[in-house]
Amino acid sequence: MLVVIPAYKPDEKLKRVVVELKEKTDYPIIIVDDGSSPSCQPLFDELEQYATVLHHEVNRGKGRAMKTAFSYIYENFPHDEGLVTVDADGQHLTPDIIAVAEMWKNNRDSLITGSRRFTGKVPFKSRAGNAITRTVFAIATGKKVYDTQTGLRAFSVSLIPTMVELKGERYEYEITQLLHCTRYKIPIIEVPIDTVYIKDNESSHFHAFRDSWRIYKIILMFISSSLLSFCLELILASIINIFALQIASLDPVMRVFISTGIPRVISSLFNYMFNRKLVFESNDRASILRFAIVAVFIYGLHYALTLLFDNLFGENFLWLCMICAQLISYPITFILQRTFVYKYRKKETETK
Repeated sequence: MLVVIPAYKPDEKLKRVVVELKEKTDYPIIIVDDGSSPSCQPLFDELEQYATVLHHEVNRGKGRAMKTAFSYIYENFPHDEGLVTVDADGQHLTPDIIAVAEMWKNNRDSLITGSRRFTGKVPFKSRAGNAITRTVFAIATGKKVYDTQTGLRAFSVSLIPTMVELKGERYEYEITQLLHCTRYKIPIIEVPIDTVYIKDNESSHFHAFRDSWRIYKIILMFISSSLLSFCLELILASIINIFALQIASLDPVMRVFISTGIPRVISSLFNYMFNRKLVFESNDRASILRFAIVAVFIYGLHYALTLLFDNLFGENFLWLCMICAQLISYPITFILQRTFVYKYRKKETETK
């Protein structure tokens, strides 16, 4: 088992973590100095007697620091080994690190995470941030992970080529790891660990707004794509409905069908291309057929709802009818796209 510790401007807590690990385990330790200030160099020099220390000349982010360590491990250690990532701020206790490592030894095809329960004295922003991310992640993936932001994780060295290719250079990299595992059916096993915050987590380099945006933007992009698609559809439908109202021979059923059908085809094609390339990152060409099946079903539902609201609000309020129908059909669309259209097969791990 190997230990990876990304470190940016660490203090003596990092030394304590390393020394305790060397006292209680024989795990090789790889530390990445992620562009820390010159004042930290004596600490890294001292730690070289316990660990391999790699250096970034400038700060490149936690995700990139881990990728640097992963690449070094893949080139220098057996691929049937496991590795465990540990934060440098002293919040991961040695018994918990060992527990996560041991769990991986019994579940080598899984991602093992140290899951905090957030009991006791926990800073409000940490408790709230994890609760929000946990909820958004569950909605987006259908997978419940209690602690989505834990840095204590273990997985096989054979997964490193894939892990290095994942998007994310900073804190968002850890949520990308979880998204990858849910997509490719890699089991995520959570091991309960102690929740430790030292001096209200003042040593954390997590930027509340900037880094939270990096974490949430992948999920928010799906919402944005749906909103853009619906706005396009709404504009086209309103224009077509104006002309359709001038045709006296059209009954309400046919008018709503024409006014909503053509815009739905155009907006669906836009939505498919956006989600396939930018949100779900799927290269599965067969997804277009599954998308078409879902699109027909959702349009049928949307059309029926729009017709219902058209009878309630009147023919001049098609835009309002479509909005009401969209509010009902959107959650169903999201779930079907996530679980059926852009589904992922279990990915073969790479070996060397």
